[in-house]
Amino acid sequence: MRVVIAGSSGMIGTSLVASLRGEGHEVLRLVRRTPAAPDERGWDPPAGRLDAGALDGVDAVVNLCGSGVADKRWSDARKQVLRDSRTVPTEVLAAAVVEHGVPTLVNSSAIGFYGDTGDDVVDETRGPGTGFLADLCREWEAATAVAEQAPAVRVVRLRTGLVIGPAGGLFGRIRPLFAFFLGGKLGSGEQYMPWISLDDAISAIRFAVEHDSVSGPVNLTAPSPVTNAEFTRTVGHVLHRPTPWVVPGFALKAVLGEFAEEGVLIGQRAVPKALESNGFHFLHPALGAAVSAAVNG
Repeated sequence: MRVVIAGSSGMIGTSLVASLRGEGHEVLRLVRRTPAAPDERGWDPPAGRLDAGALDGVDAVVNLCGSGVADKRWSDARKQVLRDSRTVPTEVLAAAVVEHGVPTLVNSSAIGFYGDTGDDVVDETRGPGTGFLADLCREWEAATAVAEQAPAVRVVRLRTGLVIGPAGGLFGRIRPLFAFFLGGKLGSGEQYMPWISLDDAISAIRFAVEHDSVSGPVNLTAPSPVTNAEFTRTVGHVLHRPTPWVVPGFALKAVLGEFAEEGVLIGQRAVPKALESNGFHFLHPALGAAVSAAVNG
């Protein structure tokens, strides 16, 4: 297959490019500068422009664009950046796949779509929750509407949880805390953390690209979500570090602002019903194995 990837420079994008090529697929990368390599094609999302021929003969487009929700404190201006970095590229690509007859669009979203779900087990049939992150994900997914309404286009919306890999992402940020004996549960520790190993995340995205039976929302999570307290114990065990600390909610709010309330102190007990019902098999269905793989390479 010929696959175009937008947002190929991040942790997931870099690994996905390598994985697809390892399976024999041709991969082209969309870049927002002058292309400097044979596999690069230029585009300018705010201007709604792609290089001529960028989608010629393409079988699937994978859109991983989006500024990090935890990179900066949320101001009104930052929230607008988070919206625009997701909805604008998605709208451009959704229209482009329809115009150029690309049969598949695999588009990022996030597990925050569901808001705070407490102890409820959540699959893809659950509706959107409330709060900024839930609204952001709903708008993000709605930006695929042009492609979803086209009868010849298959759209997959990836609702991604915490990706556990050797470097990068949220896990890459918190791992050093455990290494320096500063690991501990966050708030009550009762909030669920839907997670997935990097290996499984990449395999699942590739599965979505390769299998026409997969469409609509897909929870990109492992089948065994855990509470923050269990997550903390497991990471501490793998790293051989005690985890006696508790970071109170008020301290998290003081440091992280509004993101603490929506991205840290609440959670989703999300399960990957869509993946499993389509026959996807997880390499790391248990958290301990996923953390060990990330730590030990």
